[in-house]
Amino acid sequence: MKGVILAAGVSSRLRPLTDLVPKCLLELGGRSILGMTLENLVANGIGDIVIVTGYREDQVCGFVREMFPALNVEFVRNDRFETTNNSYSLWLTERAVGEEEIVLLDSDIVFDRRIIGLLASAGHDNSLAMKREKELGDEEIKVQVAPGGAIRRIGKDVPPRDAAGESIGIEKMSGEFLGSLYGILERMITREQNVNQFYEAAFQEAVAGGEVMMAVDVGGLQCIEIDTAEDLHAARGLSAPLRGAPPPDRRSEA
Repeated sequence: MKGVILAAGVSSRLRPLTDLVPKCLLELGGRSILGMTLENLVANGIGDIVIVTGYREDQVCGFVREMFPALNVEFVRNDRFETTNNSYSLWLTERAVGEEEIVLLDSDIVFDRRIIGLLASAGHDNSLAMKREKELGDEEIKVQVAPGGAIRRIGKDVPPRDAAGESIGIEKMSGEFLGSLYGILERMITREQNVNQFYEAAFQEAVAGGEVMMAVDVGGLQCIEIDTAEDLHAARGLSAPLRGAPPPDRRSEA
């Protein structure tokens, strides 16, 4: 299994904090978001990583090479990071991923590492981590499920009253499912020139075409997506209990 991290975006909503530093390298309690994500993957036995870069690529690559030299990391550059969305970044990973099973993660999530294990142990070929909220609005990526947990609809356009919860940006996908997904992305991007779409639109098309993706409720396991300064402040309250013991200095492992 490979870990795929999408880390190309500019994160304009967090400016001026991201004027000189990419969002994934913002720190919480002295640890970067990307660093905690990589630690969570390693803690779940995933050491082969694909990272899509773009904005301030040199900083992201430099951080990973210095702090995680023992990991097998392949960097894929999104040259169009200023004008494309995460569906385009995911499409660019096809060659690096091949037909392997992956865990897909957005690079701006602070989360309990047990969520990855929850997806891996749920017994589904394809699964999406979902948290239930008392109130959902227009901005969340919402998930509507059938009895049994299979996803019926996913996207911002799902009416809150129909949603079982919110996608948190962590998915486990089989090579077979990815084959279908890359085919959908290829058509969207090369033929339809639709490069500014969330990848959940491709998920929606895949499940509408008969693919099965299950929603897995993360329950009380904590997670938060960092989009705004308010999110960053809230995440600082979560980062300490999620981190656990300080990790070893990986620079000594090279």
